[in-house]
Formats: sequence, C-alpha cells, structure tokens
Amino acid sequence: MHALRLTDDDRKLIEPAWLARAEAVHRELRPQLAADYAAQMAGIFADGGEMVVAIEGEAVLGVAVYRCYRDTFSGTKFYVDDLVTTEAQRSRGAGKLLLDWLQQDARRRGASNFILDSGTQRERAHRFYFREGLGIACFNFRKPLSND
Repeated sequence: MHALRLTDDDRKLIEPAWLARAEAVHRELRPQLAADYAAQMAGIFADGGEMVVAIEGEAVLGVAVYRCYRDTFSGTKFYVDDLVTTEAQRSRGAGKLLLDWLQQDARRRGASNFILDSGTQRERAHRFYFREGLGIACFNFRKPLSND
C-alpha cells in the first residue's frame, strides 16, 4: 500500500484514471457529490484543493482532499477537507498512511498548523484522530444560507 498524489503543486490533475477510481470511496464520505464527479473535483482543484489516495494494486483504499493557505489566525494552515477510507478496508492502515503523508506534506510546505474538521457523528474517526495525536482545538459553527 502506498500514497499516490493525484494533483501536482499547481493543483493540476496528473492522474485522471485514479481520480475515476477514487470516486466510489470519496462518495462513502460525501454521497452528495455531483453526478459529474470529475467536473466537481476540477472546480475544487481550481479553488486550491489537492488530492492524494492510498492505493494497493489497482484499488483505492482511501482518499484525502486538502489545501494549504495562509490566514490571520493560523499563519500557514494545512487543512484537510476530506479524509476517508473505504469501509471494507478500515483498520488496515490506509487512514494512517494518508494522515502521515498529509502531515509530511504540511511540513514540506512550512505549515504551522495541521487542521481537519470531522462531523460530530463520526465517532470511529474521532478515536482514530485522538490516537494519532490530534486534539480538539475549537468549535466550528455553521449556519446554512438560503437564497431567499
């Protein structure tokens, strides 16, 4: 098993065949993704997102979408939008592989903070994050906005 980056430092897709293979795993976390997955991800990449997958042979076991940027609170922030391993392969090391890869890439870019949000219902994921040394640093507040 190893990590394969699907985007380069300019956020250009360099592995389109692997993006197609990643879709089913990504939808396990985000079932609301658009029907045209490739087009939606192209928009995410254009907006600064990047992607890495954990693979074994021809199979995608895990997906991470992330970005690195500066803000007034954290300095250079490495933010993970999505981190998911396929349910059928959980607890086999794909999540740890991706988390380790992401933290190494954050260090390479000079990030001072590694941040991810996780839905309150994802208790198994929270146990994994705690075990890997992540802690809860703040609350994330949200209010849906309507176009009314």
